[in-house]
Amino acid sequence: MKILCISGSKNRQGRTAGAIKAVTEGAEKVGAVTETVFLTEMRLEHCRQCESDGWGICRREGRCVIKDDFQMVTEQIREADVVVFATPVYFKDLSESMKVFLDRLRRVTAFNEKPLTTGISAIGLCLAGGSGNFAVQACLNLEATLQMCRFDVVDMIPLRRQNYDFKLPVLRLTGEWLAAKPVSDTP
Repeated sequence: MKILCISGSKNRQGRTAGAIKAVTEGAEKVGAVTETVFLTEMRLEHCRQCESDGWGICRREGRCVIKDDFQMVTEQIREADVVVFATPVYFKDLSESMKVFLDRLRRVTAFNEKPLTTGISAIGLCLAGGSGNFAVQACLNLEATLQMCRFDVVDMIPLRRQNYDFKLPVLRLTGEWLAAKPVSDTP
C-alpha cells in the first residue's frame, strides 16, 4: 500500500505539515509506505491553454506539453493507492500552489477515457489559520476539483487553528484507515 501526500504549504514545520505527519504516522504504523511532495518546492507553471480554443493535447491525449515537475508528480500519483491533498486555506480557498497543480491535473484527467487517477482513493485536508474560518469552504472546493479529476474521494477533513491539536489523533487514525484503501460507495 502506497500513500502519496501532496502538500500545498510552504512551511515544512507548520500545521499542514503536522497534519500530514499525523496521517503518515498512522499509515506507517500499519505497514503502508508513504511519501510527501511539497508543491511549493517544485517548478510548476500555470496552464497555458495551448491552443486557440483554450485547450490542447491535455484534452486529446491526457498529458501536458509543459516540461516541468508536473509530470513527476503525476507519475507519483499513478503509482499511489491513495493520495492525500493537504492545503492551508487562503482567501477562502486552496493555496495557490495547490490550485496551479490541480488546474493542470483536471485538464489531463477530466476528459481522458482512462485517466491516471482511475482506482485511486483520495482525501483532502484543509487547514485554516488566523480566524479559522472557511476550512469547510476550501474542502468543498477541493472535493469538487478532485471529483472532476476522477479520484474516488473518500473523505474531506476541515481543520482550524482552534481544533488542530484535538484532531491530530483523528488524523493518525485516518492514516491507519487509509492503509486499508477505502473506497466510496458511489461508482
